Amino acid sequence: MREVLKDLLEAVAGGHTVGLGTVVRTFRSAPRPAGASMMVDADGRAVGSVSGGCVEGALYELATAVVEDGSPVLQRYGITDNDAFEVGLTCGGIMDVFVEPVSLATFPELQGVADDVAADRPVAVVTVIEHPDPAWLGRHLVVRPDGFEGTLGSSRADHAVSDDSQGLLAAGRNTTLMYGPDGERRGDGMRVFVASFAPQPRMLVFGAIDFAAAVARQGSFLGYRVTVCDARAVFATKARFPVADEVVVEWPHRYLQAQLDAGQVDPRTVVCVLTHDPKFDVPLLEVALRHDLAYVGAMGSRNTHDDRLGRLREAGLTEAELSRLSSPIGLDLGSRTPEETAVSIAAEIISLRWGGKGTRLSHMDVRIHHEPLVDGAHGDPAVDSKVP
Repeated sequence: MREVLKDLLEAVAGGHTVGLGTVVRTFRSAPRPAGASMMVDADGRAVGSVSGGCVEGALYELATAVVEDGSPVLQRYGITDNDAFEVGLTCGGIMDVFVEPVSLATFPELQGVADDVAADRPVAVVTVIEHPDPAWLGRHLVVRPDGFEGTLGSSRADHAVSDDSQGLLAAGRNTTLMYGPDGERRGDGMRVFVASFAPQPRMLVFGAIDFAAAVARQGSFLGYRVTVCDARAVFATKARFPVADEVVVEWPHRYLQAQLDAGQVDPRTVVCVLTHDPKFDVPLLEVALRHDLAYVGAMGSRNTHDDRLGRLREAGLTEAELSRLSSPIGLDLGSRTPEETAVSIAAEIISLRWGGKGTRLSHMDVRIHHEPLVDGAHGDPAVDSKVP
């Protein structure tokens, strides 16, 4: 919903009812992830995309009908080859799209959600997408770190779903959760979709060198909030790193520890150590490898890497902690220039996030898209693995 939120808010604030379609489940090679949205406003204008063009025509008609009828619909696209061909979903994927009418009456908390997103405050929107009682369909619960707003239909359901959504919000994940009709954890009948709007994940780039500028550009392109840090003020300047969201002059290990202490680093954070200078990178890696981060990579030759490991062992790091280190940094792409090296680093980050192997797709005979492992107690394995 993030990509259509501005237009959605403007239409709803103007007193209109909007048809909103959101991808809530995907299987196989679906073109867009869960959370992708498309809206159709009162003037018939379509904003956003759920499939990159495959099913938008069919969804447009359905969203228009939902606004007229007032009843939400959970629609599956791509169930069979014939269905896929008819709507244009020829990638072989399957997606479930929840289509709902959105107005001030159906979603009075929308303005508060938009305010949170604009201010980079974490917030999640829970929507009932399946329930034996049609009256529950389309109800929303807005979940924040300190509580929730709205109701799904009962206090029991609100508290159960809110508790489980907190973990998804902290991880910035979108997924579906299954419960009994009244929120019973051991049951089925009610399925909700949790859309998490967490602040941007962070990329911390240490070492104000030419490679850092290229890595910062890649990080920004991938959607990270990028910080470049170096203890040398003459090199760590905004002029040299215009794409970075912030440039910090500080000893790297002190900066990272301060960010950890302030709660500004989470398990989605990636760290790229490009200093290849022991007096900077060893103290920094001592801090980084002892915490739960998405990625810690360090630049340097294999000789530098071996020397670095020896110093880190002397500093007391365990083999389990050292195993978190990606060094030499990046994938084997044969890269030489700073820009090519930045692509190899970005490729390694993506590979570790989604479980890819970096193998040429033309040499493989398996599905293209990967998903992370299920990390919620009530996650749907069919959703998270994309295996129906």
